[in-house]
Amino acid sequence: MSDFTSEFWSWYVAGLTLVSIVACLILLWVSGTTKVKASADNTTGHVWDGDLREMNNPLPRWWVWLFVITVVFSLIYGVLYPTFGKYPGVLGWSSGGQHLAEVAAVEKAIAPIYEKFQGMEPQQLAGDAQAMAIGERLFMNNCAQCHGSDARGARSFPNLADGDWLWGGEPAAIKTSITEGRTGVMPPMAAAVGTPEDVRNVAHYVLSLSGSPHDPVRATLGRPNFAACAACHGADGKGNTALGAPNLSDSTWLHGWGEEAVVRAITQGFTNQMPAQAGKLNADQIHVLSGYVWGLSNRPATAN
Repeated sequence: MSDFTSEFWSWYVAGLTLVSIVACLILLWVSGTTKVKASADNTTGHVWDGDLREMNNPLPRWWVWLFVITVVFSLIYGVLYPTFGKYPGVLGWSSGGQHLAEVAAVEKAIAPIYEKFQGMEPQQLAGDAQAMAIGERLFMNNCAQCHGSDARGARSFPNLADGDWLWGGEPAAIKTSITEGRTGVMPPMAAAVGTPEDVRNVAHYVLSLSGSPHDPVRATLGRPNFAACAACHGADGKGNTALGAPNLSDSTWLHGWGEEAVVRAITQGFTNQMPAQAGKLNADQIHVLSGYVWGLSNRPATAN
């Protein structure tokens, strides 16, 4: 890939652009100075459809000057704006810079709206009607695509409206999740557990932890091999929020419920990623959104 990111391509684009502009000027000059031998009736001798003859008239001057103005404009534009390869232009304009300027302008405009929320704790935000209305809009625009408009998630996308949290449900943990994102990894554990029968036995033991339908004999046989899973999920299977390891003893099943789903999880593993929102939302927006998400599962009385 280094061949496609070298300085050569910048010079190539710059040269090709400049040559094209110069070629247009030459074409205009040649077409305006070249004399075509014409007949006495001022035709070139070219005839189409029997009676359609080509006249030897020059281009209208206004048309020629439009071409000239276009070429001159392109040269001026190329000097002012990035046109010739990596040349940044006299004005230093860039689409990225314009985007940042527009974002800064929007943040300046909305700053007074969020100012009143800066000193409020997430628990207080969750009880403020205006903060919750703003938080809901932020959620719909940035979170609902994965967690659903009702925040109840879907398979492999956590439910944010219950009390089950992979990385912790405290306001600070929620804010960290939104700001920095999360990456949850469960490696394939079949080799560590043992044979395919051992994997199935461990699956039944996992189901037994939550009181789900299971084979008691298989669960008993799988209990010793659960030690390979306990490093993350804990000896009691209650999970570890520091690692994002889910609680296996409750009724929440992020990646599907039942024997086959658990066997698939042990055999194949999972990698789930929540992208960081810090690049899309500013600190004030994340603060309000954190209060909204916390309130989804705590639902304090809302103040007007």
